[in-house]
Amino acid sequence: MTIKYDAYSEDDTKNIGRELGKNASQGELYCLDGDLGVGKTVFAKGFAEGLCVKETVDSPTFTILKEYTDGRLPLYHFDVYRIADPDEMLEIGYEDFFYGDGVCLVEWASLIEELIPEKAIRINIEKDNEKGFDYRKITVERP
Repeated sequence: MTIKYDAYSEDDTKNIGRELGKNASQGELYCLDGDLGVGKTVFAKGFAEGLCVKETVDSPTFTILKEYTDGRLPLYHFDVYRIADPDEMLEIGYEDFFYGDGVCLVEWASLIEELIPEKAIRINIEKDNEKGFDYRKITVERP
């Protein structure tokens, strides 16, 4: 099933993330892709709010993984942009998170495609400057 959303501002992007976070369930993995600067982290902040995470959420670009355990479910937020080889994910113990008791949100998931389970929910964020500088098309694909 594919659902497409139109976001005309950062608030819209964040709100779409928040709604998906509110409906997220234990064991789900969300793959988040889109160009640099498209709003993946804005979406992630909203997603975390939807899970009732109280901590400040930012991109884990240099740490690869940030864990937030103060929400209704644990949130494991990955940013794999700097992963040079998917084998590096083994060192992090990614399987414990992907198949664990929380919810995973993976930014740049297409870079580790071979590690992503078939049941993953895929989210792509795209700009369309013809519709405005802040416009984003957000596509959510569920298996």
